[in-house]
Parts: sequence; structure tokens; C-alpha cells
Amino acid sequence: MTGLVIRALDDSSAHLFHTMPDPLALGDRHRRTRYRPDWQRVALRDGRTVARAAWWARPEDPEPLVINWFDVAEGEQEAGAALLRSAPWRTPELELDLPAGWRDDPSMRAAADTRAAAAHQAGYAPLVERFVYRWTPDRGLPERPGRLVFTAEPDDTVFYDLLRRIHRGTLDAHARRAVERDGVDRAAQEDLDVFHWFPSPRDWWRLARTPAGEPVGIHIPARNPSGPCVGFIGVVPEQRGHGYAYDLLADCTHFLAGQGARFIAAATDQGNLPMAAHFTTAGYPVVRERVNYWTTPGAR
Repeated sequence: MTGLVIRALDDSSAHLFHTMPDPLALGDRHRRTRYRPDWQRVALRDGRTVARAAWWARPEDPEPLVINWFDVAEGEQEAGAALLRSAPWRTPELELDLPAGWRDDPSMRAAADTRAAAAHQAGYAPLVERFVYRWTPDRGLPERPGRLVFTAEPDDTVFYDLLRRIHRGTLDAHARRAVERDGVDRAAQEDLDVFHWFPSPRDWWRLARTPAGEPVGIHIPARNPSGPCVGFIGVVPEQRGHGYAYDLLADCTHFLAGQGARFIAAATDQGNLPMAAHFTTAGYPVVRERVNYWTTPGAR
């Protein structure tokens, strides 16, 4: 048996990435995502691909933002960990996509456990488990309750101030981590930066108010490099408990459908039970689950 060989890919070697088995049956999902060959890496043993990872961002971004695809052959956890540790990019987040209900299938659970063990050895720790949704027109448009008034707002400071309020008491694990790490002001700015990162028009962003003019929250209809998505849904603390997040989601769905979306991607934390219920009511089926892992620079 030869030693492990870890290599980056290019157009001439990209085929090596697709020579692994796909026990989690996620190949179709990943084929819908555009990956740069030079952001793909494989671990080879005896000429056989035993681990692979793909990093993702916009094609024009100078560095990737997240590890979006990670596979490890059974018994090759060390190879998977070495693949991640040797990467030239300091990417703090890893997304492990899994089929819906994967825990109920012993073979899928074993495959997920292998990947999780490799991520752990590379210094990544679980942050949150999420539901991943995909709305399509055959699901029908959700009913809009008509309780709120939605408007555009060109002033970023209005969104920034509302984000600072939304982050207080949020159920979103990413936002909680950002607040704990850097404070609420920085967390709000990071979200605002993400909204600007989306390759969709700035004037899509929407504020929600009561008919009396009281602020309720915001929603961000967006497109990421893979297509239309619910970029953000947030309700300020004093307006929570009325189910307004559903109103925001319904309006966001109508807005994107009006822009010609043939599907809308979305996700929420599994522990955010109210938001998960709103997605179900709005006609968004769970198509996958996702475990988000996080590491700090230098931890590996």
C-alpha cells in the first residue's frame, strides 16, 4: 500500500473528484452547485480517491468562504482530516449535507459518522443542525395574511439598527455565536456584509411594519451563486409571539416568484421550532439536512 497523496485539482484532473462512491446520494445536489476546480482537493491512496472536499464562494471571490462538500471513504478518517488540515485556505466553516432522515438508515448514519470523525480530527466542532428546504411553483404560493406593510429602504443604517435588535434573543446559532464572539454591533455588520455579498439587487431588501408604522422586521429575497434563496428572515424582539415570521416568509416567497424563480432555497436551525413550522406552512419541504461545523483560525 502506498502512502497518502493529497493534491489540488485543475481542469485536467477534475475527474478524480468524481471517482468516489456516493453512499449519501447527494451527487445530484452537488451537481447543481458550481465549483471551481482549483477549490477542489482529493486524497489518493494507491491511486484511489479516498477523501474529497470542495470549497465554495462566488466565482469572483479571492478565497472560498465555506467547505461545501466533504466525503470520506470508510476507514479513511485520517485521510479526510489530513485533506482539510493541508488546505491553503483558512475556512472556518464546514457544511456537511445529509439526506433527510439520515439517522434512520444505518448505512447513511455510518457514512455521516465517518465524515464527522474526520472533521473532528481536523479541528472542526459541530455548531448546529439545520433543515434545508426547496420551494418549487408546484407547491403553490403561500397565503399572505395581509397584516403587515412591506417596503424597500435604501438606507443601510435602518437595516443595521434592526439587525442589532433582531440579534437580541435570537434562536439562530450562527447569530448567537457571532454575538458571543464579537458583540451585537459586529454581528449585525457581518449580516449586512452578507446581504451585500449576494449577487442580487440591493433594492430587493424589504422592511416590514404594522399598518400603524411600527417596525416588525426584515426579509431579504436574494440570489446566491446557486440560485434564488431566502437570504434572511428576522423579527424584532417586541414583535415576537405573533407569528410574523410567517408573514415575512410568505412575502419573500411571493417576491422571488414574481422575479421568475423556478425554485427557492432556504434553511433554518432544527432547534428553531417556530421558523421550521412556518416553512412547513408556507409549502417548503425539507429536502436535506445539514450539520454545520466550525473551527477557529489556528485551531488545526
